[in-house]
Amino acid sequence: MLAAIHFLHRLELVGETLRAALNALAVAAPDWLQARIQPEWADRYVVRFGDRRLPQKEADRQALMETIGADGRRLLTAIYAPPAPDWLQELPAVEVLRRVWLQQFYASETPEATHCRALEDVPPAKLNINSPYDPEARFSQKRSTTWIGYRVHLTETCDADSPHLITNVETTPAPKQDAEMTAPIHQALAAKALLPAVHCLDAGYMSAELWLSGESEYQIELIGPLAADHSWQAKAGQGYDLAHFTIHWESQTVTCPQGKVANQWALARDVRGHAVISVKFPYPVCRACLARPLCTHAKSEAHELTFRLQAEYEALQAARHRQTTPEWKEQYRQRAGIEGTISQGIRSLGLRRTRYIGLAKTRLQHVLTAAAINLTRLYAWLTDVPLAPTRTSHFAILCASSA
Repeated sequence: MLAAIHFLHRLELVGETLRAALNALAVAAPDWLQARIQPEWADRYVVRFGDRRLPQKEADRQALMETIGADGRRLLTAIYAPPAPDWLQELPAVEVLRRVWLQQFYASETPEATHCRALEDVPPAKLNINSPYDPEARFSQKRSTTWIGYRVHLTETCDADSPHLITNVETTPAPKQDAEMTAPIHQALAAKALLPAVHCLDAGYMSAELWLSGESEYQIELIGPLAADHSWQAKAGQGYDLAHFTIHWESQTVTCPQGKVANQWALARDVRGHAVISVKFPYPVCRACLARPLCTHAKSEAHELTFRLQAEYEALQAARHRQTTPEWKEQYRQRAGIEGTISQGIRSLGLRRTRYIGLAKTRLQHVLTAAAINLTRLYAWLTDVPLAPTRTSHFAILCASSA
């Protein structure tokens, strides 16, 4: 969901942030501000930075940014000095100025030496402010799509004998991943006594952990494609991936396709903190094996396998096998309706763009949009208007008839 702001590069961001703070102070404390205005500020901050002709050379842009940084630091120093009224610090524009300056600059001992942070020192997307006019809007990327704003997560019913109604709406900052929202969505549905028996989810909302917790904590059957094996062997379609190894849970050993046994079994944690099992084959045996290139690209180390605990591992393998069956695919087809809901919201009700500033008002917009969709669908149901089929192009129809 695109935020109702303009995209600003770093120089425009810091300039507009300081300009917004000066405008807010000009309204809230004009006398206090007038006594502290520097002569050059009028030329520098009266006009919007998007309307200015900014320097083209990188050195000149860097110099201007550090000048703006020094101006902002001078203003913040005056605001937080004891003679200034305490309520100046509580102005939203002043708080945004303080946060942006912490993210974009670091200060030396004198106000004249305020330096820009290197790009690698700027906070991550989930913290970094992109506009002073909507400090809650965040940058995110999904495959080749990038945007600044929010995400909306919609849940709807999909029973064949009743209208498809939206039962829950969640609005989050853009960087928050889909898988982080599966549990909160279930909690929200449980609070409204609307938990489904079967929940069809997009692949982004699924994981082995959620697969287990969905069945045990909420007694929900989760239907959604789980991620495939991402090892190089599985991607290449050759070599020995994890599926080629036999795991003996009782004896805590693993047998490779060549009959070699690994008995160095240890509990560990992966990069995300999940409990996993790490198994290492004996180095002399692994080094002498003629099939070694099919197992590992390592030149000297013994082959090491990492996999989940037994319950999670078996659930993951069972789910991956099940999602290849025609019965599972037919059941999962019900989720296609949510794509139509998103399309309806975007095309008819402007769901793609945020009309308001801030997460709270954006969420209210999404709730009202969902209510409008529900009213439209209830009217269609009561007046016996059939569901529209998935649109198919004339060329696709012609190709199908030819086949």
